[in-house]
Amino acid sequence: MGDFWALIAHSGTVAKIVLAILVGFSIFSWGLMLRKYLAFRRAEEQSHGFLKTFRRSPTLSEVHAKCDQFSASPLVGIFQAGYAELNMQLKSEPGGNPHAATLTVRNLEAVKRALQRASSVELTALERALSWLATTASVTPFIGLFGTVVGIINAFQGLGQGGPTTIQSVAPGISEALIATAAGLFAAIPAVIGYNQFVSRLKHFAVEVDDFALEFINLTERNFA
Repeated sequence: MGDFWALIAHSGTVAKIVLAILVGFSIFSWGLMLRKYLAFRRAEEQSHGFLKTFRRSPTLSEVHAKCDQFSASPLVGIFQAGYAELNMQLKSEPGGNPHAATLTVRNLEAVKRALQRASSVELTALERALSWLATTASVTPFIGLFGTVVGIINAFQGLGQGGPTTIQSVAPGISEALIATAAGLFAAIPAVIGYNQFVSRLKHFAVEVDDFALEFINLTERNFA
């Protein structure tokens, strides 16, 4: 390990800049993965709680009053969009009384469109910043390769200036150059794994969102259509 740090300490300016960039990418990607993991876990937990509340509550207004308790759930935004559209249509009934004995939704398609728009907004919010993980996964190996190529060029230039051309004279320069490739892979591999895991969980959220939107539409048709 001491030799490893010694190689870094004695590496050239370009190699140190490349390593600094890769360390920055690595720290950023790990921080992003931790933040997304906590956000996704909170969203999942609150989604389960919100679904229980939605299915057990006798009225939509009661569900709406409890939405603040589940603000991290993407289902809350979808419910609020559908509830707002539904409430607006019911209040626009003749007489403007939302508590009338008979209430009907005049345009169920408008409710569906409101749910679809809200679904897109919520999924986009969950997906936000994941592109940086993809960028880290795809760019850092090439940054490391660039550092390796520059290091090898410098090693061979040193050989061209004279001196014995033995493996002992070449090995330090080559090993120093390959550190950049290793650092690039060290930054890229966790980012690839994290990105794939989060995309998989996003697909799960998308299914859950679609199912909830359908459940809301079915409830609307049963009670107000």
